[in-house]
Amino acid sequence: MHFLLRLSGKLMRLRKRSIGLIILAFVVISATIAFVLEPGTFSNWFNAFYWVMTTMSTVGYGDFFAATVAGKLFTMFLYVFGIGLLSLVIGKVIDAMGELQRRRGAGTLSFHGKDHVVLINWNRKTQAAVDEILCYTPDCRIVIIDESGQHPLQQLEHVHFISGDPSSDDILLKANIQGAKAAIVFGDTRIDEASLTDGKTLLIASSIERIAPQVHTTVEIMQEKNIQNFRHVHVNEFVLSHDAISRLAVRSALQEGNSEVITQLLSREHGDDIYEIPRDAAWHTYGDAFQALLRRGATLLSDRGDLGINRKLDQPIPQDARLYIVSDEETYRQIKG
Repeated sequence: MHFLLRLSGKLMRLRKRSIGLIILAFVVISATIAFVLEPGTFSNWFNAFYWVMTTMSTVGYGDFFAATVAGKLFTMFLYVFGIGLLSLVIGKVIDAMGELQRRRGAGTLSFHGKDHVVLINWNRKTQAAVDEILCYTPDCRIVIIDESGQHPLQQLEHVHFISGDPSSDDILLKANIQGAKAAIVFGDTRIDEASLTDGKTLLIASSIERIAPQVHTTVEIMQEKNIQNFRHVHVNEFVLSHDAISRLAVRSALQEGNSEVITQLLSREHGDDIYEIPRDAAWHTYGDAFQALLRRGATLLSDRGDLGINRKLDQPIPQDARLYIVSDEETYRQIKG
């Protein structure tokens, strides 16, 4: 018994690859011994291999069984050592799966996918951003980077978590920032001073732009006066914190129903939405595009950020135009399709 305990202790300390090789060698040698002992019972080596596997797994179909004393003694040997080795492998597999889940929850696993969205700094806005992204594209992979040590959305399979300083190159590389299609940096709500919050955001944005300048970067800014600093690091988009909420509240107070329209355009969960569509070769002017889209149930809204194209209906559409419409998803798919 003492020998078995010492043997099992040594096996438990072996690496997974070593244990796998030992099990493979044990099964192959055992199948060869079984076939040599009883060639008439198994008729070929593969049948002996099949018998060893069913015996070690305690299935025991009974289609093959040892007929000689030597074969029965070898069968008892498999009961003692073979089943023990297989149980060791099963235990190692379960431990590995448990360790993987623990590391996923602690945010220590690297992300190896591509075309994902990186969200930096966890708070309620980040939660809303996750919901909105999954509403747009349910299969989109999301990577959250935060300095907390616990995955905030471990129940969501598409959401990966990395714990650490988001301004660190190592952490950004673990998130595979170079393969991401977009990165959104939210202000760290754990910092009380707005200028310090923007300072940390600026540091993170500059790290992203240095490592992966091709990634579309959007940042939340606490103070409008700091926008010029973010332009210096070539950030693509800026969102002033609380600015949209304040403006929406004023519009709601002064123009009844205005906020409801804006809310619909802010989220795909409510009513129609804004979509970019490809330019049709048959459209020569904005008026052609406007009338053609109107007949299909969509409204031409803008060319890039120009919302005044309804006053330019007789003007030709530039070759580099980016047209946006307001419609429901079904109409958008038919137009794009």
